[in-house]
Amino acid sequence: MNLKESSENKGMYSEWTSLSLMLQNNDDANQSVLEKFGLTTSKDVTLGVVRQLASNLGISQPAEPSPLVTDKEVQWCMEVLCFGLSLPLSEHEAIKDCVNVYCEWLSALLTPKICVPQPIVEDPNVYARKIIAHLHYLFIPRKDEGIDTINRQAVLCHRVLRTLQQIAHESKLLERETWEALLLFLLAINDTLLSPPTVKDDVADQLCERVLSVLFEIWLIACAQCFPSPPLWKTLRECCMNWRHRVALIEQWNRVNLVLTSKVLSFMYGPTFPELKIGDDDLITHGMSNDCIAQSWYRFLNTIGNPISLTKPEVISQTQKFLQFAISTDNVNDPCQHPCLQALPLIFLKAIKGIAGQVDAFLGVAQAIWWETVITGGCTTDKSKEAAPNQTSATYSPSPTPPTQRRLAKSFSVAPSSVSKGIPKSSLIGLTTSRSSVVATASAPSSGPSSTSSISSLTSFGPESRTPLAPGRPKCNSILHLFGEWLFEAAFLGCDLQHRQPHDQNKRNSSVLMESYSQPSSISDIPSLPSSLTIDKYESGKAEALGTLCRIMCAKKTGEEILPVYLARFYLAVQQGLKIAPNRECGETMVAILMNSSDLFRLDLDGVRVLVPVFISALEIVLPDKDLKLNSNVSKTELRRASIHLLSSMLVLPLHFQNVVIKDLINTGSSDRPCTFGQLKPRLMNLVMNALQIESDPQNTHMLLGSLFLCVQDSSIYEKVEQVTQPPTDTSSNLLSSASDTASTMSMASSYERSTSPEHFGPVDSYDLLPIDSAHALFVRATYLVCHRLISSWKTDLNVSLAALELLSGLARIHIKESDAMECKRAVKWLCDYIVYQCSRPPPAHSKDLHSTIVAAFQCCSVWLLEHPYLLRDKDCLTTVLEVAELGVSGTKSVGKPGENVKMKEQKELKPASMRVRDAAENLLTCILEQVGYFPNECGPESISSLLDEVALLQHCNSWPTNCTDQATAVEKFRYFVTEGSVVLALLEEPLGNDQDPQPTVTILIRGPFGRHAWTMQLRHLPRHRSGTKCHAPNPGRPVVMQETPMCPQVKQKYFPDSVDRVTQCKVDQSIPPLDTVIAQNEEINEDTNKLVQLIERQATVETNLAATQSNFVAQECTPPPVVHDFQTSRLFLSHFGLLSLGDENDEAPTLTALDSSAGDFCKDLSLLDHLSPRTCDTVHIFYVKSQQVDAQDIVNNVRTEQGISSYFFEFIHTLGWPVEVNKHPGWTGHVSTSWKVSPQESPVASRSTSYDGSTHVLYWADACAEIAFVVPSTIKPADPPSEQSSFNASIWYERSLSETSTTSKDKRALSLELDKQPVPPRRSGPRSNLHPFTNTKIMVVWLESFEDHLNLPIDDLLNSMTTGLERGAIIKSSEVLVIYLHLMASGLLRVHLQGPSGRVGLASPLVDGMVLSRRALGPLVRHTALNMARRRRLDSDSYQPPHIRRRLKIQEMVQKYKREMTKPELLTYLFSST
Repeated sequence: MNLKESSENKGMYSEWTSLSLMLQNNDDANQSVLEKFGLTTSKDVTLGVVRQLASNLGISQPAEPSPLVTDKEVQWCMEVLCFGLSLPLSEHEAIKDCVNVYCEWLSALLTPKICVPQPIVEDPNVYARKIIAHLHYLFIPRKDEGIDTINRQAVLCHRVLRTLQQIAHESKLLERETWEALLLFLLAINDTLLSPPTVKDDVADQLCERVLSVLFEIWLIACAQCFPSPPLWKTLRECCMNWRHRVALIEQWNRVNLVLTSKVLSFMYGPTFPELKIGDDDLITHGMSNDCIAQSWYRFLNTIGNPISLTKPEVISQTQKFLQFAISTDNVNDPCQHPCLQALPLIFLKAIKGIAGQVDAFLGVAQAIWWETVITGGCTTDKSKEAAPNQTSATYSPSPTPPTQRRLAKSFSVAPSSVSKGIPKSSLIGLTTSRSSVVATASAPSSGPSSTSSISSLTSFGPESRTPLAPGRPKCNSILHLFGEWLFEAAFLGCDLQHRQPHDQNKRNSSVLMESYSQPSSISDIPSLPSSLTIDKYESGKAEALGTLCRIMCAKKTGEEILPVYLARFYLAVQQGLKIAPNRECGETMVAILMNSSDLFRLDLDGVRVLVPVFISALEIVLPDKDLKLNSNVSKTELRRASIHLLSSMLVLPLHFQNVVIKDLINTGSSDRPCTFGQLKPRLMNLVMNALQIESDPQNTHMLLGSLFLCVQDSSIYEKVEQVTQPPTDTSSNLLSSASDTASTMSMASSYERSTSPEHFGPVDSYDLLPIDSAHALFVRATYLVCHRLISSWKTDLNVSLAALELLSGLARIHIKESDAMECKRAVKWLCDYIVYQCSRPPPAHSKDLHSTIVAAFQCCSVWLLEHPYLLRDKDCLTTVLEVAELGVSGTKSVGKPGENVKMKEQKELKPASMRVRDAAENLLTCILEQVGYFPNECGPESISSLLDEVALLQHCNSWPTNCTDQATAVEKFRYFVTEGSVVLALLEEPLGNDQDPQPTVTILIRGPFGRHAWTMQLRHLPRHRSGTKCHAPNPGRPVVMQETPMCPQVKQKYFPDSVDRVTQCKVDQSIPPLDTVIAQNEEINEDTNKLVQLIERQATVETNLAATQSNFVAQECTPPPVVHDFQTSRLFLSHFGLLSLGDENDEAPTLTALDSSAGDFCKDLSLLDHLSPRTCDTVHIFYVKSQQVDAQDIVNNVRTEQGISSYFFEFIHTLGWPVEVNKHPGWTGHVSTSWKVSPQESPVASRSTSYDGSTHVLYWADACAEIAFVVPSTIKPADPPSEQSSFNASIWYERSLSETSTTSKDKRALSLELDKQPVPPRRSGPRSNLHPFTNTKIMVVWLESFEDHLNLPIDDLLNSMTTGLERGAIIKSSEVLVIYLHLMASGLLRVHLQGPSGRVGLASPLVDGMVLSRRALGPLVRHTALNMARRRRLDSDSYQPPHIRRRLKIQEMVQKYKREMTKPELLTYLFSST
């Protein structure tokens, strides 16, 4: 096409003669003899003859045989009928009779009726050709007729057309000459009706669509029955080019093209190619061969010439009929001034949409819904748009006639099946409207028809909703060979590219800047062109063409080559299409490009990165503007989504290419310094921040959060590796402003003034000197922005909240050297505020989703504290975190609002928001107490539990043989107790080989919900540094007297001082009588006194005798007791630590329970408890897929040898985690059978290799809360038999042990949880034997050499190599598997594609579908995404139990099975007894 259709008048038929002159002379050649006589005479003859002929047709009375029996009689009557058809419309009945006669006579070509004359029956073809020629007169417009008479004429024309359609469909008698006469007749009537300029409501306006549809339909039938000759095709093309001012021509052209295209697709690409369902299959007869279809398709495609001519009114109006109009009209100086040409922008848009529809069909993305959208627009919509832009003028304004319903019913084939199958035929009235159901009104004089080209097909939408491209689609070059010339010309409309020097004109035609593209900037340069037809009115069609070109380029497959000339033209067209208007509005071309270019930077297009600056400039208009005004009817959300896809594919370019210069497409001679990729980084970072600040759509927000994390992670690793030292920038830019010196198109004042608005947040003064795009600056800005929006506007959306919390968790793990504790403290404070707010929402708002966000926030808070343990040294931060943990566990805070009384722990009713929330809060609290600042411990990150068990401890005892490993024997040496119903204490009273220092020693193994810990305790009365100087003397002896004891002087006792006797007595002294006087006066007192005297005398005698006896006794010297070497240390420990109490028997039941370790299965249950990890465990399986591999065995075999595998793949997997040896690894290994235990045997050194298939080595990563194994399978394994893990099942699924749910103070908690009226089913409220405690999330990371192979990945077969032992017989569907595809592009960057069930919780971040990553950030992002995928699946699972709950339930089960039924005295007796 590109070579043959380069001009209007030359082409594939240039060597053939046109039949146009025959059409023009048709009237004279078939003129009736009656034309020689006067009208009155001829009319009288005609009326009489016609009435007689019509009377025996069987219309109003039974049919009779025709009286015409000879050829001469028939010929004479036909001369009369021919004249009758040209009568004025006032003689409607006569004309109707003529039509009826001829239509009945034409039945001779089918089944002849009785009224058909015999000569016609005998030679139907000859007469049929003459009749068809005569019928031309019926279609000739009569002048100055009223609307009613015109309608009558139209009805008769419909009758003729229906008859001809029926003949073409059903007749078996048609000869080639008859076919050609029929086609010439249809061409002639179309040319008669359609060539003149359109006049509203004339017969041509009413019949326009009908005659065109019949012409094309019968022409297609002729292609199957009797292929038209080249002169006929040439004539068709020339005629169509004279009718291009008619909207119906383009509609019918589109209709035929699309029907033929659907047939071409079916035989070119087979049944697997997506079918183009258009409901017009009967347009093409079944007898049409494939070669015939292909020939017809290509010829019809070129029927209207170059569609770009529709943008040139001066070309469209250069026809004979338009010139006649200009000559005959006084006030028109030029044919292009005719008002009907004001519909050209709409006609051009429809033509380009038709081409776009065919392109979509070849790409496999045109769906039925595409056509249904066309139907909803209706024909009337577009017809009304043909009106002049200024509706107040009484110019051209056609309306649809006949009415839409009748027209749709009669416009197509009369085959009976035509209305019963597929989509209604109206769907193909040539793409009657744009692919949107709404077209902008034509009332605005400044704009043409709205394109909505950006939603011109479903490929325009985001990857979630758009149709996938057909795998078997043709190459981009093939489509461009076919449609490229037209699309490129349309894309360059109005572009001023006249930058070439005169000497450049000799360059080859394929050079980038073709002369045909260098056009005046506006056709208004032609003085005679009306203002309503300037080139900007064709913007919609141009936008459609640009969108189509973008879709073609984005359909490139891996390794496919696109000709450089096409790429260069495309880049230039896009650059021109993205030019920013002076008013900085988002025009239709910009919308079309952005909506259809989502994959542009993901495809290894040669040189595509020259477009990065213009795309960034376009995104700076779309993304930061909350109130973006769009001319076209495009969803703003979808436009932003497409823009975010583009943004996410450009974020890593600045740091990847750094100082590489971005060259200009055209050397304009400008003196501006060329831009480098590195200079674009601030603009890209600002785009992400500003877009996220105003984004309201959840899916878009999710994508932006992932992009933001990529920015921070990539910058952080880059600076760490490169050790970048950034010079301080100007003090006017700060961390939270979004301005940059390099952001040339966006000034601080205009684009980022929101940074000073009240809505902006966070102190910025202290960061004035930091570079705006450094990792530290991005970290601070991201933390502020995400925390602020999380609390202000995202808290009600589950997926956005989860994505934000995932981002914050990721930020916590990024350690930036310059980061300040205040920034991290503020983030934790915001997280706590978020939890408080969510928990305090009213009961109707509490749902599973709400609680999922709270659980995720607790987990995020744990990560921040674990990664930044210094935060807990801050008193305020510690208080805030502990209060939130208390809120999660109990449902309320002890310290309420100011003025409220403090509630003590025992005073509160424990009513947490839900059990899941309480579990998460417990986990946070334990992290604070056990892990923060202590992780990793001496065992390394592989285990947060002690690796010592009973056997390992006893091997350090002197009384234990070192080579004994029998667990049952070792357990006998320990005493087992359970306290609080959830902590198992194993007490060993033997010292561990330290007899030289016999202190009371106890060794304890503590098994609790959060792991196993070993402690050794000694009771010491002196500190260790002094205990070494103590001397154990056998008898230290009595202390020596230091000095003589002084003599005690004899003192006479006196009752009164001596001076009393020297005082003269007076009467008062005699007032107290002497004792003797009193005794003498009272006999009773006298007796008592005598008894007392006797008692005193007796006691004196006794004491005298005792003194005499003791005087002969020698006192024995005191000696210290011997040193004790045997202690009841278990009792001492339990007593000293408050686990034993000697209170009243009325106290609550004892918190200490003794276990019977001699029971048969005790050791087994103890091992099962030790195999329950206190952390979550996940597994990611990694596969390498070579190009076009579809067999699972071949895929897993790839990793057996490094040959043929990209070195970047091995680099990538080693960034996911660190290698561990399965036999020596105490953590999760990817399979239950080898996890959480250290095998005693050493693996041979020879087995060490780069194979991480789980047999000897895996890649491993862990923090204090989670562990994840990365396995690279090398074999397809059969399904595993049930593992030992399944042995603990029904008996452990109880919410509480009997000791904890009995009638104690804990009833209050249990009751409050049972009464918790949540819409979520209660968890752990009873037996749940049908549920397993793990979420068996299958996660795959697939490295693709060819991106298209993700369509054919044999996931079902690969699942056999992904067994972990946790399946429990559950059947995993391939649709449930979460897959992260990675494709290495030629630039060294990687394209990401995510696949999996979105579910209620969506796909996890930070990876986003379509994101482009650098190699340095790949490992952390894939690891974070895999962890978050598994975490989200656990959040969404009703059956999931956190690890510490599983361990607690196992301990409770052991209590029920092995507890010793003892009263308190019996327990104490048991403790005093020896082991």
